[in-house]
Amino acid sequence: MPNRSDIQARAARLRVSFEAAGGLVVDPPLLQPAGTLLDLYGEDIRARAYVTTDALRGEQMLRPDFTVPVVQMHMRDGAEPARYTYSGEVFRRQELDPDRMNEYVQVGYEIFDRDNPASADAEVFAMIALQVRGLNLRAATGDIGILMAAVQGLNTTDRRKAALMRHIWRPRRFRALLDRFSGRVELPESRKKLLSTEGPLTGTSVEIGKRSRAEIDARVEALREDATVAPISENEMLALEALMAVRETVPYALEQLRDIAVDLPAITPALDRLEARAAALAARGVSVENLDFEVSFGRTSMEYYDGFVFGFYAEARPDLPPIASGGRYDALTRQLGQGAEIPAVGGVLRPDLILMLEEAQS
Repeated sequence: MPNRSDIQARAARLRVSFEAAGGLVVDPPLLQPAGTLLDLYGEDIRARAYVTTDALRGEQMLRPDFTVPVVQMHMRDGAEPARYTYSGEVFRRQELDPDRMNEYVQVGYEIFDRDNPASADAEVFAMIALQVRGLNLRAATGDIGILMAAVQGLNTTDRRKAALMRHIWRPRRFRALLDRFSGRVELPESRKKLLSTEGPLTGTSVEIGKRSRAEIDARVEALREDATVAPISENEMLALEALMAVRETVPYALEQLRDIAVDLPAITPALDRLEARAAALAARGVSVENLDFEVSFGRTSMEYYDGFVFGFYAEARPDLPPIASGGRYDALTRQLGQGAEIPAVGGVLRPDLILMLEEAQS
């Protein structure tokens, strides 16, 4: 494993490359307000982050990544357009995989620019790719926005769409909801028994838990209403399954997706963005004919990505996490912007893994 001084030296070299491209150096505090991340991701983030309590500042979290604090900083007082770069430690609990590091250095490059999102996507990808050239990595790309558009276009209720959207980053839960909403699986007996009751549920037995009576009754009523909704059609389900299974090089993936759009027309604008991005990547010298594209790629990473996503992997070392990764997070700027928003995309590298692979190849 590379020593700390070598990692810091390589991080500095990487950051200088991004500075030369126009990145303004930023250095968010190590301790971040936990409330912001909990509001964004719910209690799930606690399983991945180190949380502490400060008597004056309340609940704090050791920086799990740079993107959220950089977005907060930009939305508060950033200029437009803007490019940022940074390097420093991030902290992730690894209780399920103790062999993975819980503290490591991350170097990143972020673009906030509303004029040409396809060009910004291509710039970030090409800049990151330049830093890892010669490492024999596989580049994978995807676009979370395509599946989001497909869900929003389904012929079902807004409540069901919202439930699916919440779980796009949890593929197993997403699949279970699809199976339920399409009628492919029967409701559990406990749910059937609940739905067969009439009137308010609260007050009929001892109440346990933190939910109020009104919250419980509202939830039961919502489940009753949902039980009367027509299932998602088999035609839409087959189209969704075909969509999520697309895994090809960019040109062939786009061709398959255009065919699927006949049954899922809501994805057409997202496909137009994919086509524009492919052209912008090609203009920067990226061989899109050999670039992998997977519709489901990125669905288990940070939940703020809502468009283009990418990662660089050492196929000879499947035990390693991505050497570099990134994506588009427009919705995050809207969530943190207090009414303002701006298209944004960024990527990060792991200098420790870069050094490790260089040493193995030497």
